[in-house]
Order: sequence, then structure tokens, then C-alpha cells
Amino acid sequence: MSSYYWKIFSADEDRPEKPRSYGVTEVRCPHYSLFSRGLIEDVFDSMGEFVDGLKFSGGSDSLMSKGYVKEVTEMARKHNVYVSTGSWAEHLLRKGPSAFKDYIEECKQLGFNTIEIDVGSLGVPEEDILRYVRLIKSAGLRSKPLFSVKVNQADIPDSNNRAFGAYIAPVPRTSEVVEDIDFLIRRAERCLQAGADMIMVDADDICKHPEFMRADFIAKIIERLGIEKTMFEASNPKISEWFIQQYGPRVNLLVDHLQVMDLECLRGRNLGPDHVSVLGSSYFRF
Repeated sequence: MSSYYWKIFSADEDRPEKPRSYGVTEVRCPHYSLFSRGLIEDVFDSMGEFVDGLKFSGGSDSLMSKGYVKEVTEMARKHNVYVSTGSWAEHLLRKGPSAFKDYIEECKQLGFNTIEIDVGSLGVPEEDILRYVRLIKSAGLRSKPLFSVKVNQADIPDSNNRAFGAYIAPVPRTSEVVEDIDFLIRRAERCLQAGADMIMVDADDICKHPEFMRADFIAKIIERLGIEKTMFEASNPKISEWFIQQYGPRVNLLVDHLQVMDLECLRGRNLGPDHVSVLGSSYFRF
């Protein structure tokens, strides 16, 4: 059981102890935030029970020495934290068909236990994506395909693109979904059938601002794929709050390391009024 006096992990509370199949919190390292080895260690020592996964975003692990990457993965393993590659496999296609197998083997040697596949960036037929999922699983690693929901947005014209002093009437904010949600879900379902452990959804275009949130798209994704099989990127604390409001503590989220404690308090909002002193009353409008 948890050693925190204000927190108890159990099925009767917000979610069980690690390893968890739902209510997963994954943090970024170190693409969006500069991490040092000491900072990673501090995060694990102080909040390790709340962190389920660590993601090397943007292929940042490819710019680090293998020794450093292995130190981080070993540290994560001691705290029962899985380590994900982030989306980088798409850069290997130019090296030939055998490059992906070599990449999986190297990830395994470095201590990664989850490989993320950016389905949109790979630009290969669906059958190839499913084959990659099976290759990852056959190597004994977890597979996490990444799907992106893209939206074109029209807003006020850029002032740099008009003549000096000219007046251009404001254009109402509109949005058009570029990616067919149903088609995205069907592809994700096939990945799960092929053995994928979880689907990462990069829905930043429809989730970045809570006031413009397309809740219908999020609901359809969760309804079809299941809340335990989907993870959403929460680019700011307000987005995390929205997901917890709508779907409770069982939702899986990717957040910045600075948001871990706030997110944990949101997940355990039913544990007492003391949480208000940690986050402030604005987090508890529900």
C-alpha cells in the first residue's frame, strides 16, 4: 500500500497500485522540458508512485549517449516505471526493411519496454503498421501506436501579410476536421487486434483549449477503443482537469513532469478537502 498519509491506492479508491492498466500517468523526458539525471531521480524519489511511464519525446534519446539512456531506463525500472521511445521509428524507413528489426533490438538492449509508432508520420500501408506492431510484440515489448487528430483553423489574418495601414475584417474562428475520426478509430482498432497494448491519441488541435474542446470526438474515441486502451496528451493543466472532470481518475494521460502532483490531486479529489490547499479552489468546481 502507499506510504503517503493522504493517498491510498486500491480498487476502491481512484485506481490500484502500480503496475496499473488504467489511470496511467506518463511524463515527458526531455524534449519539451530539459531533464538532467538528478531531476529525473528527484521526480522518481518524490512522486514515483504517481508516475507510471517516462517518454523520450521527439526521438531525443537518439541524441544522447547509450550509457546515459541506459542509466535512465535502469533508474525507471527500480521505480516500476516503464520507458517509451516516443515517436522516432519513422526516421528508420530510409535505411531499408531490416532497420526496424534492428531498432527494436537496440531499444530492448537499452532498457526500453515500450515502442511508440507514429502512424501518421510513417506514411506506409496499414498492413505494414500491423506488421510493425506484431514485430514489437514478438520481441517481448509493449507497442503503442500514435494517432493524430488534425484540424485546420481559420482565424484573424496575420498582420504581417497585409499592406501597412490596411484594414482586414476579422474572420470568425472556424475549424475543419481533416482526419476522419471514424477512419482513425477503425485503424486503431485493427492495431489493438494485432496486439497493441495502448493507443496514444495526439489530439492537441481539439484539446489545446478547453473552451474549444471537441468533446464529441473524444467521447467517440473512448467509447470505441475503451478508456483503458487509450492515452491522451494533456498539453496544459486545464486539459488534465477537463479529462478528469469528464472521465474520472481512470483516464490515461501524458503530461509534463511539473503537472504530476496536481494531476494526482485531481485524480484523488474524493479523498478530502485537504487537496484544495494544494491546488486551490479553481480545481474543484465539479
